[in-house]
Amino acid sequence: MRYNRATMRPSKRESVRKEFRVHSAHIGGSGRGGYMASRVPEIRTAVQPSQADKVVKTTVNMTRPGKSGDGKSELYRPSRLGLSLVLVLLPQIVFAQDTGSTPIAAEIGFILTTFMFLVSGFLVFFMAAGFAMLEAGLVRGKNVAMQLTKNVALFSLASLFYYTLGYNLMYPGDAWTISNVLGAFSVTGLEPVGLQGADPDLTYASVGSDFFFQLMFCAATASIVSGALAERIKLWPFLVFVIVLTSVIYPIQASWKWGGGFLDLMGFQDFAGSTVVHSVGGWAALCGAIVLGPRLGRYKQGKVTPFPGSNLALATLGMFFLWLGWFGFNGGSQLYMDTAGNVADISRIFANTNTAAAAGAVAALILTQVVYRKPDLTMILNGALAGLVSITAEPLTPSLIEATLIGAVGGAIVVFAVPMLDRFKIDDVVGAIPVHLFAGIWGTIAVVFTNDAANLGTQLASIFIVGSFVCVTSSAVWLTLKAMVGIRVDEETEINGLDMAELGMEAYPEFTLG
Repeated sequence: MRYNRATMRPSKRESVRKEFRVHSAHIGGSGRGGYMASRVPEIRTAVQPSQADKVVKTTVNMTRPGKSGDGKSELYRPSRLGLSLVLVLLPQIVFAQDTGSTPIAAEIGFILTTFMFLVSGFLVFFMAAGFAMLEAGLVRGKNVAMQLTKNVALFSLASLFYYTLGYNLMYPGDAWTISNVLGAFSVTGLEPVGLQGADPDLTYASVGSDFFFQLMFCAATASIVSGALAERIKLWPFLVFVIVLTSVIYPIQASWKWGGGFLDLMGFQDFAGSTVVHSVGGWAALCGAIVLGPRLGRYKQGKVTPFPGSNLALATLGMFFLWLGWFGFNGGSQLYMDTAGNVADISRIFANTNTAAAAGAVAALILTQVVYRKPDLTMILNGALAGLVSITAEPLTPSLIEATLIGAVGGAIVVFAVPMLDRFKIDDVVGAIPVHLFAGIWGTIAVVFTNDAANLGTQLASIFIVGSFVCVTSSAVWLTLKAMVGIRVDEETEINGLDMAELGMEAYPEFTLG
């Protein structure tokens, strides 16, 4: 027997039953989200989701229920007239979408780019775990729980305050409060469910995916500050600073480049954030370290007292998590995955990112052997991270050889910058300032060697403008907090450890003496 068959989504069953009074046994769904109408012998016609109800209605009205199949509705033809009408109507239904609705091909780029942002975003999310593990491994055991608490809290606060204020400050579109300088003061809004009633920009990606991806960069900036000021800062004043940093300071300066502000109009080049993200965190950390002062006993009689980290295995694992997350950090910053060219560029970015990290680690390995006569694991870890920061400003245009050189210089910077800071008695517990600030500056300058669109004067001016803004604003916040509530724990708390004094718990209680 010849018959007509309609396959529909499970979510459509009830509406079809209700409208056409078809018995429940005769309505099924494929579960894949597709629609199909077919007629035997072996003639199939694809229809758009918006036309599916017309297909079902036409088929139901022209036939009587037959045997139910697994996940589909079998509806048998009672007469040649019914089948003839269905065959006549189906082409009209199928091809009606050609006029007045978006072709499926136009949505593919939107879908792929949105998917890229989501995948890249959760790769960058792993950097939060990386920062937490790296910092927990490099601080002393009595401060590990506090460092982990700060990392969980700062990411959570960034997630809330970036959507409340930061995102639209950073990406105001046409709603600048001060043209090309100060963005919009408004809460982030997402598209409606299913894009119903919306007119999305199909040339880009969904707002939700873009917000999610950009949020990860914002949170990473705050994580940089956390490690540098470890072991002596109070929890709540630090978290207040995080709120200001993630909702105001970071978004405003980021809008100048990535939001289409005046630095972008000047021709400033910063592909994924050597300056916009990493040096901003580094400047904020440097100002905080100066206001806060060094840890007790760190500098005595002109000598530096080493404070070994509690768990180098954890710190090493954290470095690899950061390395992993950087593929999303740089790769996702291509911003499009809608053409073969863009996909090829993303693969190129991945290769250059990995190469720079490896070169930074090897450079630090060799230099510490030469300078200290023994390789230093903590320097090697930070050398890899400095290589990653260095390539971040331009991971696309370099060749593999150029990426190697850029990353190697970043690794070398760390080896020489760490003791330089100690000479100035600036106590950076995890080496965040050399890695993110100094290597970030180098990476921003290095763009001119591989990208013809970059101008050295513009790059240097932008570094100065962003650095000045972040130093002034972050110093103002640090000094205000210091004057109002104090930002440093008392001497006894610092000696005994922040875990017990501030949290009442320890990360390694079984190793507690006594």
